[in-house]
Amino acid sequence: MITKDLILRIFSAANILRWNDHIRPFDFFELDKQAHKMIIAYIVAKFEEEDGKPVDWTKLIEGGIFEFFQRIMLTDLKPEIFREIMSKKEKELNKWVIENLNNDLSALNGDFGKRCYRYLLDTDYALHEKRILSAAHCLSTKWEFTIIYPWNSMIYGIEKTKQEIEESIAVFDDLSGIRKLVINRKYYGFLDLCGQLRFQQRWAQAFRIPKTSVLGHMLIVAFFSYILSVEMNASEKRRYNNFYSSLFHDIPEILTKDIVSPVKSSISGLEDIIKQYEKKQVDEKILPLIPPGWHSEMQYFIEDEFSDKIIENNSVKRVDNAACFDDNKYNAVDGTLTEICDKLCAYIEVSMALEYGIKSPVLIKSKQKLYDKYTGIRKNKLDFKQLFDYFC
Repeated sequence: MITKDLILRIFSAANILRWNDHIRPFDFFELDKQAHKMIIAYIVAKFEEEDGKPVDWTKLIEGGIFEFFQRIMLTDLKPEIFREIMSKKEKELNKWVIENLNNDLSALNGDFGKRCYRYLLDTDYALHEKRILSAAHCLSTKWEFTIIYPWNSMIYGIEKTKQEIEESIAVFDDLSGIRKLVINRKYYGFLDLCGQLRFQQRWAQAFRIPKTSVLGHMLIVAFFSYILSVEMNASEKRRYNNFYSSLFHDIPEILTKDIVSPVKSSISGLEDIIKQYEKKQVDEKILPLIPPGWHSEMQYFIEDEFSDKIIENNSVKRVDNAACFDDNKYNAVDGTLTEICDKLCAYIEVSMALEYGIKSPVLIKSKQKLYDKYTGIRKNKLDFKQLFDYFC
C-alpha cells in the first residue's frame, strides 16, 4: 500500500519553485511541470506509434513516475549543474535516490523498487521511452521559458539559456511527435491548452498552502490511480487506462473552469447540464486539436470519468466493477478508482492546509464531508480508509 511518506513526497513537488532566479509573472512549480511533461509524453508516444515505432506504455508511465521522484529529490540543483553532475556521477546519484526511496517503494506490490532500480541504473533499459520522456521534459521547459522570456530579456545570459533550450529540443528531431508538435500549431495548441491548467488554482474560494493547480492535481490523481491499479494486480491495459483517464479527467476545466461541487449539487439536473456543456466544448474545441484517430480514446478517458467502463462490440458500456473484465480485450477502466483518488487528493489538500494553520470553516467542513463519504468504500480489497487516516 502507498505509505504516508510517499504521498508527502509526491505533494512536496507542489512547493518546489522553478525559475526562482528569474523574474516571473506567477510562480512555476515542479508538480505542474511534471504533469505537463507526462501529457506531452503521451502525445509524442502516440505519434511514435502512428509511425510504426512501438512504445512500451508501462515503461513510459513508470519511467515518468521514477523520474518524478528523482527530480524532486535533486531539485535544488540548477539545470546546467544537474547535467554536469549527472554526466560524471549519474550512477552514484541514482543509487542515492533509490536508497532513499527504498522503504516507500518496497511497501508497494508489483516489484516497483526493482523496476525503479533497473530504470535508473540500467542505461540500456527502456531506451525509446526514456527519449520520449526526455523530449517531453525539454518541450515543457520551453513552454515555461516562452512565458518568462519577455520578463527577463534584459538579464545577462538569458539569450544563452534560450539557445540551450532550443538546442535541447533539436536533439530529439528524430522523434516524429516532436517534429509534429514543433511544426503543426494545431497539435501544439493541445499542449498549450493543457499547460494553461496550471493557471487554475484548486479550491479557488479558500486560501490554502500549498496552492495546487488543476494540472498538478491531475498528475497526483494519475499517480495514485496507477499505483493502486498495480496493488489490485490490474491488467496492463487497465493500468494504462486508469493512469491516462486520471491524468486527463479534468481536461474540460480548460474551457469551463472549476465549478465547485456545492453549486453542481444545489439544483436537480444542473450537473447533467454542465456535463452536456462540457462534452459540447470538448467536441468543438479540444478534440480538433488532436488527430482524429485519437478522438475515441480521449473521449473514453474524459466522458463519464467516474464510472467503471468497458468496450464491447465497439461500444462503451458501463459496468459495476471493471475488475470483472480485467482481460485486455475489454479495454476496461476503473472510473470509480479515479473518483476515489480524486477525492483522496482533495482530502489531503485540505488536510495539509489545516496543518499549516489555515483554519477555514470551508476547509474543515469539506474535510469531514470527504472523510465520511469515501472512507467506507472498498474496491477489490483496497482499504482506502487507511490512506485517509494518514491525514486525520
